[in-house]
Amino acid sequence: MALFIEDGAPVIVQGMTGHQGMTHTARMLKAGTNIVGGTNPRKAGTVIDFPGANVDGSDAHVPVFATCAEAREKTGAKASVVFVPPKFAKGAVVEAVEAGIELIVVITEGIPVADSAYFVELALRKGVRIVGPNCPGLMTLPSTPESHGVNLGIIPDGIVSRGPLGLVSKSGTLTYQLMGELSDIGFTACLGAGGDPIVGTTLLEALQAFEADDATKAVVMIGEIGGTAEQDAAQWAAAHMTKPVVAYIAGFTAPEGKQMGHAGAIVSGGKGTAKDKKEALEAVGIRVGKTPGQTADIMREVLAEHSLI
Repeated sequence: MALFIEDGAPVIVQGMTGHQGMTHTARMLKAGTNIVGGTNPRKAGTVIDFPGANVDGSDAHVPVFATCAEAREKTGAKASVVFVPPKFAKGAVVEAVEAGIELIVVITEGIPVADSAYFVELALRKGVRIVGPNCPGLMTLPSTPESHGVNLGIIPDGIVSRGPLGLVSKSGTLTYQLMGELSDIGFTACLGAGGDPIVGTTLLEALQAFEADDATKAVVMIGEIGGTAEQDAAQWAAAHMTKPVVAYIAGFTAPEGKQMGHAGAIVSGGKGTAKDKKEALEAVGIRVGKTPGQTADIMREVLAEHSLI
């Protein structure tokens, strides 16, 4: 299994019939993701056509189900991608958890923290993996010429090919930039953890998954100001990680008390600064770039030092 999902796993899209859901379902289909259904109680029983969206250029026809439970029963869905508006997102995620969906990728931005806390705790109790919320999603690169990998969310496909790197990031756009910077090397998987104060999969958990993945030889970690997720990940990596990690921290010039981009990206009480995070990572041997380009250069140096390229 690649990072949290196997190639070809059946996937449903909650909120598929909305504008964002339609747009990104078509793109995920084109990338080779096995989209087997969507959910919308008001459009249950219909079929949505996606002209030319299949990998071979043929039209895709995706059925709409009333609930996640029905979709899972009819299709065997193992994963869901959530494009539901913020005020309905809690109900959508809870529905997917209760239906037994194994992996839920929550793209929605602006979900109240209390709602996220509720469904993340519920998922933990039920043994369900959540990625996000407020994230670009999860993409795995194909491990064989016959496979397509899996693209769950809004990460653009075609930026990179298969390679030895893993990537975990709090930021969406910086995810894409580092993918581009290291496109000549390639990735096993790219995971957008999300920038909210509460997320389903932490940077530390992503490092654990990459450490356990034989195909991943080194990891890029993109953090940002606010919280202690980077420090927690660094402490675990120092004690348990056998693979090199290179990091980039966004927000060196962010003023204290000002939110930067994500809901969780705020320095409060003098804690959570980029400088603090950089020092904590470097103290355990994780090199930190000052820019995305420098971070990519450091990764190339590290790969060469470990004879990985």
